[in-house]
Formats: sequence, structure tokens, C-alpha cells
Amino acid sequence: MKRWVLWGVVLAVFIGLGAWWFSPVQVVKRRTASFLSIITLDAGAGRASRQMATYSLNRILASEVQLDTPTIPEANGNFERSELESGFSWLANQAKQTRFEIQEIRSVVVTGATATVDLRLEGLVELPHYRPADGIYDVIFEWVKGEDGWRLVHATWQQGQ
Repeated sequence: MKRWVLWGVVLAVFIGLGAWWFSPVQVVKRRTASFLSIITLDAGAGRASRQMATYSLNRILASEVQLDTPTIPEANGNFERSELESGFSWLANQAKQTRFEIQEIRSVVVTGATATVDLRLEGLVELPHYRPADGIYDVIFEWVKGEDGWRLVHATWQQGQ
């Protein structure tokens, strides 16, 4: 009898962990972390690994993405996925390093096939002659779920207070 109770408790724990792990909120959190990991380029990374990051964007970005950032005026507007991949490829070749680390996830709201992630991160984009991004940023990512998973459709970046 005790053995059955033990197995029942273990099974309930695994089912609970599975439900939590695959919940839309956790999937979107992991997708956000994955996106920030892709756009992080280490100072010592070789050209090949940096270009692989460009190809990894394809599975994250929607066919069209809206960007809003007051710190880099050229990066505002609606862009096709291929434009963003091309721009990131240029950045991967030019940047000394980029770094994006989540400081705090304020909220994750999933409503059907849309999700909004509100977070604070520390970001750095270091080009050879200047740093267009360096500091704490308040970021909102909007995701839409398609047949192939969650895709980024809108990103808003503001200098943190």
C-alpha cells in the first residue's frame, strides 16, 4: 500500500512539473531568453559562430517585426524578417561584442495566441567606434503563436530609469 502511495506522489509531481514546464507562460519565457541569447555575441566569438546566430533568428522572428527604440533611430519601424537578419548579420560582423542579460521579468501575459513579456535587461552593443546601446533597458516583447511556435512581432526598448 505504501509503495502505491509513493508512486502516486512521484507521478503527481512529474505531471505537475510537466504541466508547468510546457505552460504557455514558461514557453514564452524560454523563447525570450533564447532570443536574447541569440543576439548576444561574445567578444572572442569567431565569424562562423556569429553568422550561425543570424540563421537562428529565422526561427524566432515573425515575417514582419515592429521595432521601437529611442536610442537607435535607424532601428525604428516595421521590418521584414530578411531585413532584420541582414542587419543582424552586419552587426555580427562589425560589433566587438553584444550582451543582453535579463535583470528582471516583470510580467508575462498570455492571452490565447498572443503573449506580452515585460522585462528589464542590461544591454551592450559595442561597435568599433561607439556604443549605441549600453545600460539598463525596459523592454516589452510581443509574441504571436503560429503553427511553428511563438514568433516575435513587436519589441519596444526604452532606457531604464
